[in-house]
Amino acid sequence: MKILASVKKVPGGLMVIPLLLGAILNTFAPASLEIGGFTTALFKKSAVALIALFVLCNGAQINVKQVGKPLIKGIVLTAVKFFLGAVIGWGINKVFGMNGILGITPLAIVAALTNSNGGLYAALAGEYGDSSDVGAVSILSLNDGPFFTMLAFGITGIANIPFIAFVSVLIPIVIGFILGNLDEELRVFLSKGTVILIPFFAFPLGAGLDFKSILSAGFPGILLGIACTLITGLGGYLISASYNKGKRTAVAAAIGTTAGNAVGTPAVLALADPNLLPYVESSTAQIAAAIIVTAILCPLLVSLLSKQEKGEKNEHTI
Repeated sequence: MKILASVKKVPGGLMVIPLLLGAILNTFAPASLEIGGFTTALFKKSAVALIALFVLCNGAQINVKQVGKPLIKGIVLTAVKFFLGAVIGWGINKVFGMNGILGITPLAIVAALTNSNGGLYAALAGEYGDSSDVGAVSILSLNDGPFFTMLAFGITGIANIPFIAFVSVLIPIVIGFILGNLDEELRVFLSKGTVILIPFFAFPLGAGLDFKSILSAGFPGILLGIACTLITGLGGYLISASYNKGKRTAVAAAIGTTAGNAVGTPAVLALADPNLLPYVESSTAQIAAAIIVTAILCPLLVSLLSKQEKGEKNEHTI
């Protein structure tokens, strides 16, 4: 049976399918996850620990030797994601409160907009960009996780995030970064964790959801995904002129995605600020929907912008 191949055919499948399976089991047979021992420890209570290991493995992939164009592109595009997510989330919270707008919570908005799918970006950069665009993923990988979302919430005052909470999230990333740069073999060894851990922390995250909440995320989740692709994708495209001699480049729109592991961000933030707990379930469901929507729409946006670029070049050569 080609189980893994079938899962990978679904946008964000490694994250979304285990999450849905966990939610289904928790909805219809919740007692099966509470039998204790290894079963409960792995399938019900392991999410935070596995996310911590996941961000450590991602930190190891950040290569300090990446300089020049990749560094500049990575910093600019990461800053765009962070700025847009923080400002929009802050504005909606200020006007509408934590319940958000059209059913979309500020927690879901900030988490979805500040995180990008590094794997999808790298694939699109390889197809539509050059080596410096691909290299930018070493910086963009910094937003794969809860740190930037937590930073956005702390700076804007949306949540009361203690300083030690920032430190606690940053430590695994820094440890991974140090290990990966001290030893190339360690970087390669830890790179396996950036993939293999995803379904294992996705399932217990899903096991904390009721399936009705995911179904209820329908319209808000789809809308969040569309907004993420258009706002951050076009934001990256417009800002690319700043490092590309005044010319915009389509591949910069590849940041218009939501990272698969962003689905775990609401739960992590609620650990730092328990006031967010009432919004974790709906926000997680909305982010799960946005992951799928952005994975479909972002490649279409990049392709469309690339065709437009080629059309403009042809006009100038005539």
